Amino acid sequence: MSEKFDKGMEIRRKVLGDAHVDRAEANKTPFDETFQEYITEAAWAGVWARPHFSLRERSIVTLSLLAATGNFAEIAMHVRATANTGATEDDLVEAMLHVAVYAGVPKANHAIAIIKETLAEMAGDAPK
Repeated sequence: MSEKFDKGMEIRRKVLGDAHVDRAEANKTPFDETFQEYITEAAWAGVWARPHFSLRERSIVTLSLLAATGNFAEIAMHVRATANTGATEDDLVEAMLHVAVYAGVPKANHAIAIIKETLAEMAGDAPK
């Protein structure tokens, strides 16, 4: 692989954790291998590895953008990543307030439901 891929994988593991990345790598097929390489280089090395924002700030921005654009499928994954990025529950509250004002209350409301459920799972308080 390339140096950019290696840097992307390093950041991806730092943010998402080895267990998540190992599962994703184990589930990779020839069909999505090129896509996985692309997002590792473009997202993780190209954006997440940049020095200006901290991982905490990138985490907040990413969750805000996912909610604002209605890309709810990755919200839980990025909420779980806050354990590694340092983004707090208060950060997520503030981010969703911004989403509500600038992107719409329904999007923020849906994202908040996912965030609450994920935080409960992380705390071991998920409903049985």
